Amino acid sequence: MANLASVLKSEIARVARKEVRAEIESLKKTSAQHRGAIAQLRRQVSDLERQLKQARRQVAAAPAPGADAGDVGTPRRFSAPRLAAHRAKLGLSAAIYGKLIGMSGATIYLWEQGRSRPNPEQLERLAALRAMGRRAIEDRLQESA
Repeated sequence: MANLASVLKSEIARVARKEVRAEIESLKKTSAQHRGAIAQLRRQVSDLERQLKQARRQVAAAPAPGADAGDVGTPRRFSAPRLAAHRAKLGLSAAIYGKLIGMSGATIYLWEQGRSRPNPEQLERLAALRAMGRRAIEDRLQESA
């Protein structure tokens, strides 16, 4: 009897291993397919992120609506200390400097203090003023007086 029980037990174990092996093989195949699909999705995400980055660069480099075709380039940046230095270099008060770009002196002061920032249209006016020479600025002040 003991011999029959041990033979039966070993036969059951052998059949069970065979079944488990068959199940594991199908799971391995499915797992390999999933890994391949995941790799493909990662490549797609990477490509899409790269395209998004390029699109953002193109949008940032594109001229603002209503801007001249010659204005194509990098977007304008603002620096409060540079604004204050330019105004001091010209020897103008905040009120007079503001009048040159169509803003109040208080607004110029707030920009210099870093409490507020100019919008893109105001940045363009500031850039135009910075591009002007001292004589042109003096002439403009005399015209508006």
